[in-house]
Amino acid sequence: MYVCNCNGIREREVRAAIEAGARRPAQIFQACEARPRCARCVCDMREMLDQSQDALRYAAE
Repeated sequence: MYVCNCNGIREREVRAAIEAGARRPAQIFQACEARPRCARCVCDMREMLDQSQDALRYAAE
């Protein structure tokens, strides 16, 4: 599924960037060699980042 239609960034690419250490949407764009255009995807990226952080937090408990 596409997260960013403007740049053609797919969910798996976002997840790969997060696993590689991205902690902000800007870092995800950088990892995907893209720049934000309309920025509609930023909220979805933030949600994915939050989910990743929650998963790490629960795993640490």
